[in-house]
Amino acid sequence: MATSSKSNHIRSISLPARSHPTTKRVEDAVNNLKTLKISTASTAETMHVGLLGLEELYKCMNDLLNLPQTLQALSQYQQGKLVEDLLDKSVRLLDLCGTIMELVLQYKENVRNLQSSLRRRKTDSITETSMAKFTTFNKKIKKEAKRLVLVLKQMDQEAEGGFVPKDADQDTVDMIKTLKEANAMRISIFQMFLSFLSVPLLKPKTSKWSLVSSFVNKGRIACVGQEEKMNLETRLETFETHLDDFENGLEGLFRRMNRSRSSLLNMKSC
Repeated sequence: MATSSKSNHIRSISLPARSHPTTKRVEDAVNNLKTLKISTASTAETMHVGLLGLEELYKCMNDLLNLPQTLQALSQYQQGKLVEDLLDKSVRLLDLCGTIMELVLQYKENVRNLQSSLRRRKTDSITETSMAKFTTFNKKIKKEAKRLVLVLKQMDQEAEGGFVPKDADQDTVDMIKTLKEANAMRISIFQMFLSFLSVPLLKPKTSKWSLVSSFVNKGRIACVGQEEKMNLETRLETFETHLDDFENGLEGLFRRMNRSRSSLLNMKSC
């Protein structure tokens, strides 16, 4: 008799339906990210908007996870297996976000070192060495970004098999679908951001680079060489501003992700 009562009690617990305002906000945040024109040729501005949109998605998801009915329902289904799955992905994405933040900080440091070398203009050999170091760093960033993208792709494949309780009602199925869509979007934005970072800022094969290289290596002070050098300084200055935006966006995102992880930890302990 007691078993029957408990079973009825669990079935009566329902997650917020997709029509619930908080659930709707999560869906809206996902759809807003989907509208971004993200590709391998994405601009820095697009990537910054993507990071801000991802932060908003985490905010909405955290509000959803903290609803009493969400807390109660998710923690009871299959002894909390769904919560454990969400927590695992949350922790892994948090670690990955921290790694990306470190890459951006390293990028800023290398951009500033190259800027400093270009401004000193003491000897061409110093500038040439600085450019060589920056090119080597770009290759390191590209290699690390590719590694992290592979990690994200693996997470994406794992998510496809997602856990859905057999005894779940329709509201719960809809909720899990919403959470899976949000998770897929988080992974997608991180992948695109890493792909953006992996594109070399300096492209040695272009004709413009050849002019700059000639200026650096042979000390040609021709007007055209000076113009290309100034263009390079401008590009570095602009990109440094973008890196500042990325850093701020990632810091805000990291804080939201931490709160989401804490919510899931609290849910697991219930």
